[in-house]
Amino acid sequence: MQIESLFSTIAVVFESVGVIVMIVGFVIALILAARVLARREPGQQAFTVLRTTLGSSILLGLEVLVAADLVRTITSKPSLEEAAILGMIVLIRTVLSMSIQIEIEGTLPWRRAMLTSGGQLLGEAVSRDRAAQAAHNTVRDASA
Repeated sequence: MQIESLFSTIAVVFESVGVIVMIVGFVIALILAARVLARREPGQQAFTVLRTTLGSSILLGLEVLVAADLVRTITSKPSLEEAAILGMIVLIRTVLSMSIQIEIEGTLPWRRAMLTSGGQLLGEAVSRDRAAQAAHNTVRDASA
């Protein structure tokens, strides 16, 4: 009984982390898009940064939520009804993750040369922003 309670708590922690990842990712997406606009880059580029970064954070959050579902599945008392419900939740989240990844990358996941996760995509967005900011600062310093 006590171990079930522990794993239930772990599943809730995973779910909380998944939601926090999405919220923090939303804030990061807004900040990165605002920085693009502050550098006077085109609005379309800001929209692309916002869309890609937000999609990446949602993708990462969904991956964590699927992990929470798996922990919950392992620790629950198996019944056919509970297994079917959890299976449907995981299936829906997986399809949603795949559709977001296709939307972000513009290609089917199995057609990519390298596998990338939501965390990698989010990290790449932050790296691109840092490089653009450094280039912007260099140009600004040279003109001063």
